Amino acid sequence: MPLAPSDARECADALRDCAAAGRSLRIRGSGTKDALGDLLPTDDVVHTRALTGVVDHVPADLTATVRSGTRLRDLQAALGERGQFLPLDPPHREATIGGIVCANSNGLGSLRYGTVRDLLIGSTTALADGTIARAGGRVVKNVAGYDLNKLLVGSFGTLGVLVEATFKVLPLPSARAACVRACPDAGSAFARAAAIVRTSLRPSALVVERAGRDWRLVVGAAGERAVVDRTLREAGGDEVPDADELLGSLRELPATATDGALVRVVLPLAAQAAFAESAVKVDGFARLVADAGSGAALVHVRGDDGTVAASAAALMASARVLGGVARAERRAPSLVGRISARGDAEPAGHFLMRRVKEAFDPRGVLEPGRSAV
Repeated sequence: MPLAPSDARECADALRDCAAAGRSLRIRGSGTKDALGDLLPTDDVVHTRALTGVVDHVPADLTATVRSGTRLRDLQAALGERGQFLPLDPPHREATIGGIVCANSNGLGSLRYGTVRDLLIGSTTALADGTIARAGGRVVKNVAGYDLNKLLVGSFGTLGVLVEATFKVLPLPSARAACVRACPDAGSAFARAAAIVRTSLRPSALVVERAGRDWRLVVGAAGERAVVDRTLREAGGDEVPDADELLGSLRELPATATDGALVRVVLPLAAQAAFAESAVKVDGFARLVADAGSGAALVHVRGDDGTVAASAAALMASARVLGGVARAERRAPSLVGRISARGDAEPAGHFLMRRVKEAFDPRGVLEPGRSAV
């Protein structure tokens, strides 16, 4: 039975009633994260579609509070009317604020602007016992008690239902651009990216891509025109005519790679080149998009189910050997049972995550299967 609460109190009451009845729950916004995790069937679904709209925007304080079912594009449009924006650029145009926070969904701009964890400064969450937890506030400087906000980021709805979120926002940049530099191999591409990171430049994107037989480094820039020009000049690439289209095609790989499997890894920066060189050699390799500033990379593999399953397992094993972590970001429906979300490895610190889950949701009714993500 679908539930669509319209405020925090209604949501908390619905969670309490379902928990008391032992009914399991899935939390759903626009459905862009449905592919994540080894999901189990649930009795009910809590939809956030009625939890929409900007609650508060204080341009002078550079903060905005928004309900969790609001789509990011709608929030950006509202902020844009006042010359500001939320500096997050996750994949999926229809993604909601709640999904972005609870999946810790970051785009290509984290090197320049930070991640969800850096930008989230306040939250209101409905818990399974019917209580409402509030953390942080609506001002940038608030440091009182345990930072529950950080715990919610990446929790995938396993701890509660995020109802409202407050973020730091920024003025819209006056200029945007991007350039591309061809590279002979992965080592030179990541070395060039590392050299840029060590400078005072703060590109809005720093991506190493391999599609087909070619390696290239893509550098995005945003800000004052002089800063953008300097970034492109020092990056040493060829400016592209449509930066938004190029960066959009890289950012939206999780939305467009619907066949085969898409494996996401997060690696130490020094291990990126070694992983990339091994990734392009797996059977069925189609594309690699690596955020050279954060260590996150996506690898798309295609082919028959047996080939894809073996290649996905090899990619996840390679990431772990190099000191990273990995998960299946997306799998074709026929591969869901053949490729586990985490491969055959339990994530580091999983026992701590289980203890936190038991404290917030002792009956285990929220998002069964998501805890493996």
